[in-house]
Amino acid sequence: MRFRRLRSWAVTAAAMIAVFGAPVPAAHAEISPEGANDWNCKPSFTHPRPVVLVHGTFENMAFNWQKLSPALKKAGYCVYALNYGGPKDGPIQGIHDIPTSAGELSAFVDRVLASTGAPKVDIVGHSQGGMMPRYYMKFLGGAAKVNKLIGIVPSNHGTNMSGLVELGSLLGITQAVVRAAPAAGQQIVGSDFLKKLNEGGDTEPGPTYIVLATRYDEVVTPYTSEFLNGSNAQNVLLQDKCPNDTNAHVGIAFDPVMIKFVLNSLDIWGPYWPIDCARPLG
Repeated sequence: MRFRRLRSWAVTAAAMIAVFGAPVPAAHAEISPEGANDWNCKPSFTHPRPVVLVHGTFENMAFNWQKLSPALKKAGYCVYALNYGGPKDGPIQGIHDIPTSAGELSAFVDRVLASTGAPKVDIVGHSQGGMMPRYYMKFLGGAAKVNKLIGIVPSNHGTNMSGLVELGSLLGITQAVVRAAPAAGQQIVGSDFLKKLNEGGDTEPGPTYIVLATRYDEVVTPYTSEFLNGSNAQNVLLQDKCPNDTNAHVGIAFDPVMIKFVLNSLDIWGPYWPIDCARPLG
């Protein structure tokens, strides 16, 4: 019996790695990334909205935002990050039911607004973190509290993982993943969750939606499923701007070009481009 149990967990872990990418171990997952969660911070005239960072599936705030968070803080923003969708202090987050996670984001945004006195936030999210806020904005009243949602390789229309999901179904392991991490199953193309999220249109009136995708994404496939439709949506393919940038799904979270893209997109004075691809941060 014990051997079967261990084998079951081994299969589930292998399935998670094969189908949705390797989980990233990180001790002290509850520690905020550098620059984030200064609850005494007050927005300035040039940076009037606090920025909320939302990590992806099988990740956590400490890992996901170790590069972007300090860059935003250095630029003068009030920066906030949360863990959601996982056990407290657990290194792997973003695995629980996505609507429930959206409720966690809603409570966190309310806390940020109360602390800063700002009427709205800007959200930057990676992978699930770029898609899940859309549920908050569409169903939980978040559209009135969000100025911009910047999705970095977001799973907006789900993933087929280049056939690995179908392979997992044939091997009987996809359901094991879904039981262990409901958010993973909800991000498979055609899931009931995604049908509900995208029914009636991808965007809500009011906020601006900005998507940055990479042609080399090996997790959200095809990468075009990341793009949004809507008059208030802007879709950017990284390689259309920087052809030699080969960062994929995880690596883009550490890409200086991505950091500059986010800084430009948040800037109230200018557009998200141009960027010097060779020296994006100067």
